[in-house]
Amino acid sequence: MSYDDFSRYYDLLTDNVEYKKRADYFCRLLSMCGINEGILLDLGCGTGSMSFEMADRGFDVIGVDSSIGMLSAAQQKMFENGKHILLLNQKMQEIDLYGTVDCAVCVLDGINHLEDCDEVRKTFEKVSLFMNKGGAFAFDVNTIHKHKNILADNAFVFEPEGVFCVWQNSCNPSDNSVEISLDFFEEEDGVYYRACESFTEKAYELDEIKKWLEESGFEVVGIYDDMTTENVKPHSERAVFLARKK
Repeated sequence: MSYDDFSRYYDLLTDNVEYKKRADYFCRLLSMCGINEGILLDLGCGTGSMSFEMADRGFDVIGVDSSIGMLSAAQQKMFENGKHILLLNQKMQEIDLYGTVDCAVCVLDGINHLEDCDEVRKTFEKVSLFMNKGGAFAFDVNTIHKHKNILADNAFVFEPEGVFCVWQNSCNPSDNSVEISLDFFEEEDGVYYRACESFTEKAYELDEIKKWLEESGFEVVGIYDDMTTENVKPHSERAVFLARKK
């Protein structure tokens, strides 16, 4: 899963994310653990949109992603906007930092992109290893409900400016995974060019995620419905975890 073709269109497909509001929300979560500044680790930073927003809010940001294409897009944004964050080409389950961080975030279902529960646990262990005591870790996950009932075996069509995207899903209820296939069609001089990307997302029981966090040295402060501090609901599509390093 290189995500390199996906990186060319990622910002177009996430144009409705409202990163400023999401950054404000995650800052509010971190503040609940007393974290309002310091070094922030952005796991699965993608093209850097969240990283730059968090940097604007006073954090020293380290962005980590396994995709060279995503990081190249982030670096281009950095040059164009005159901003600076440290970008590292690493898998989140294998992060190796030069020092410790005060907090970490992982947004837009980055955890779901990990291959299996072992990789999720390894990610939590690595974040714990490099996080200062009392630090905060906030991340969101797509829920099993979303995988089984929203993504499911459905297909979606997106038409952002200049691109036609067909999104097809294949759900495997036995392990709560969804295989996602993206086909991008882009017109240039009367000719349509096609690019393809495919990957798998896995959803987990929220109690399992809580247990893995606790085993990695975190205390779970709360599990919330997306963009709120209300408890997650049975039909929530996205759950947000806030954990504190013991």
